This record gives sequence, C-alpha cells and structure tokens, in this order.
Amino acid sequence: MDSFWLAAGTALWLGILTSISPCPLATNIAAVSYVGRQVGSPRSVLFSGVLYTAGQALAYLALGAAAVWSVMSVVAVSSFLQGGFHRALGPLLIVVGFFLIGVFELRLPGFGVSDALKGRVDRAGIWGAGLLGIVFALSFCPVSAALFFASLVPLAVENGSPILLPTLYGIGTGLPVVGFAIVLAAGAGWLGTALNRIQTFEIWARRATAVVFIGVGIYETLRSTLYLI
Repeated sequence: MDSFWLAAGTALWLGILTSISPCPLATNIAAVSYVGRQVGSPRSVLFSGVLYTAGQALAYLALGAAAVWSVMSVVAVSSFLQGGFHRALGPLLIVVGFFLIGVFELRLPGFGVSDALKGRVDRAGIWGAGLLGIVFALSFCPVSAALFFASLVPLAVENGSPILLPTLYGIGTGLPVVGFAIVLAAGAGWLGTALNRIQTFEIWARRATAVVFIGVGIYETLRSTLYLI
C-alpha cells in the first residue's frame, strides 16, 4: 500500500513538473490568456482555467488508460512485466533523468493552432477552454512526452493502474494552470513576477527530479544485476 501511495504522489508530481516545463508552461499561459481575453470578467477567467484543466485531465486520462490497457492486454508483454519489468525500469529512469538535465535532446514535430480551431474556440466562448485543454494536452513537447510515455505509463503499468495514476497526472498538469488563471483574474500585473518565480522553481525541480530518477535508476539496475548473478 505504501508503494502505491508513493506511485500516486509520483504521478501527481510528474503532472505538475510537466505543466511548469518551459514549452507546456508557455502553451498553458497563452491558452488561458487567449480564452480570458474573450470572456472578460475575472470569475469567467478563473472558470476558463478550471475548464482548461478539466480538458487536459480528460485527455491524459483517455490516452494514459488506452496506453496502459494496451500494454497490459498483450500476453507477451504481460509476462515480461511480471518477470522482468524491474530490470528495464532502472535504465529507463536513468535515461529520463539524463534527458531532464539536458544531456541529450528529443525533437518532436512542431504544433500550431489552426484558424479552424481558433474559430471553434471563439464560437464556444468560455467552454472553448476545455477544447484547448484537450488539444494542447495531446500536442506533446519533448519534456512532456518523456515524462508521460517514459515515466507515467511504465509507472501505471507496473502498479496496474490504468485509471487512477493517469488521472492524478492530469490533475497535476492542471494545478499550475488554475494558478495562472487566478493570477490573471487578480490582475495581469502579477503575471511577470509569478512567471519568473515559476521558471526558477521549474529549473531546480526538474534537476532534483532528474537526480532522484538517476539515483533510483542506478539502484534498481544494480539490484537487478546482483539478483541475476
């Protein structure tokens, strides 16, 4: 039970770290600001942030559940997970850790918002925030792709949790967005200060997470190697 609560906390933290990483951070602020300009009132800006968060959480839940169920449903993969997944977990964590501290980079195709999507968002008004949340959640940046596919999905598979852990990840990605909406609702003048603090926190949080991943990865690799010997 303790290990599952640790996995739940890890999933939530991975979602938060994803949301405050540079690429998703810029996307989230732009999306909430765009919808906020359309709706006007502070209460509506805050509600748009909540809807955007709900859209992201729904998208991550659907994608995460589909990925985890797909992996767990394959007999050969299930046998590997039961007998040897822990052997691959260590090297995987090390690779993700090195990626987070910038030892190597992952390039993904760029993504832009089409005029058709902008039109739909404009016509939907405040409810368009939910649509943007779904779309932007599925337009992965390199960091978010690594955290989701190489960290969250293996974690959910290992714990047999296709619903709860992806949901917690989605909630984690939305918490900073709600914070942005509160700042925007209170007054855009606070946004620059809040953004600078978040960017500073993200750098150290990402580095600390990378160190933990690498440390745990080395430990798991050594333990698996000694176990095989």
